Amino acid sequence: MAIVASYLITFTTPHGAGQLPIDVSLDWDKPQPQVTRAVVMFHGKGRDVDGYYRSLRRAAESAGGDAVATSILMAPQFLNEEDARAHHLPERVLRWRQGTWEAGTDAAGPSPISAYEVIDALVAHLSDRRFYPNLKIIVLAGHSGGGQAMQRYAIAGRAEQILAPGIHLRYVVANPSSYMYFTGERPVFDRDRVHFASGDAQKCHNFNHWKFGSLDVHEDYVRQSAAEGWPALEDAFVRKDVTYLLGTADIDPHEKDLDTSCAGEMEGPNRFLRGRAYYAWLHNRHASGWSQRLWFVPDVAHSGGKMFTSECGVAALFERSSCKDQE
Repeated sequence: MAIVASYLITFTTPHGAGQLPIDVSLDWDKPQPQVTRAVVMFHGKGRDVDGYYRSLRRAAESAGGDAVATSILMAPQFLNEEDARAHHLPERVLRWRQGTWEAGTDAAGPSPISAYEVIDALVAHLSDRRFYPNLKIIVLAGHSGGGQAMQRYAIAGRAEQILAPGIHLRYVVANPSSYMYFTGERPVFDRDRVHFASGDAQKCHNFNHWKFGSLDVHEDYVRQSAAEGWPALEDAFVRKDVTYLLGTADIDPHEKDLDTSCAGEMEGPNRFLRGRAYYAWLHNRHASGWSQRLWFVPDVAHSGGKMFTSECGVAALFERSSCKDQE
């Protein structure tokens, strides 16, 4: 059961209203002219928003200079229904059925607001020049379940349509259990080599269903985004500023939060290999127009704190250090 973040922000959308718990470094509703960077950190399956927020603060401090003074740091919390019941939360607080928010599913209550619609609302507020007149970049970063959400939101989300002129958007995808593939191909591993072949629907009937693929999409938000066609979304996705962070020690095939469903297992035996394979597959499909990068975090397993406070993590969030691109 998750500890609930200390601050609540209210959203009003075409699908209703609700409140989202969040940890945030500055007053959300007051002008902050000193802020040039916003970093929004999305938690994993355990919903430990305070732990992720502390790691984000440490990363900002490690970046040095004026990184803390010129940034707004945020960690929103997507609660499960069990959290709302256990903490006797007011009905107005948004909650999701367990493990579904990462795919953009509608909230179970109080209103059917997609988790991706919530991210849209966060981006819209940060893009409001009345509050952040000098903002230059928004970084949307997530680890584990949050990394899954960021990879899918970077594909189906509408943040680029919402951004005010002059604001750049970066996605940081760290150690997710799975990725969304645009075709029915999946990796086949042979020792240190990998090739790709059509997945076997006889062995796993839903391996290419959303959130793993483009078929059988139930989420209204995602269906609307895909109305222009998945090839258009893929072409736009590969041109976005996306950094994949993989811990080289995140190789435990029995790690407790690893997706071991047949659809997850078809992407590889562990998170590190799944990430390397996905990046290779996508990059091979797009030799030109490529704006993504893959960075390895040496000797780190499945730890959001260690990932984001590493040299590569600080580089991805704050650009105050460097990291070697992988091919």
